[in-house]
Amino acid sequence: MRLTGPEIIARMRLQESDALAVFQRYCDRLCRALAHVVNVLDPDIIVLGGGMSDIAELYPYANAHLASQVFGRECNTKIVPNQHGNASGVRGAAWLWP
Repeated sequence: MRLTGPEIIARMRLQESDALAVFQRYCDRLCRALAHVVNVLDPDIIVLGGGMSDIAELYPYANAHLASQVFGRECNTKIVPNQHGNASGVRGAAWLWP
């Protein structure tokens, strides 16, 4: 059975074990990817956008586990949701239009 992202999140919130495992795997891979950004750029903050940025459960996990993926295991970079919805990147691009 193939499930969509929203279906997996709904099942994760119902504490279904397979959905919880998928979500944890997603969060782990997200942390690994963001660790590369931290290792290269050392940002103070990372703002997520897109549809998955609306998943509130993502932020506590990512903030708790990011440091374990960064060189030296020290990391003060915070991962936060955008303030203007999951289309914030599109809004920013529109503001750049002359």
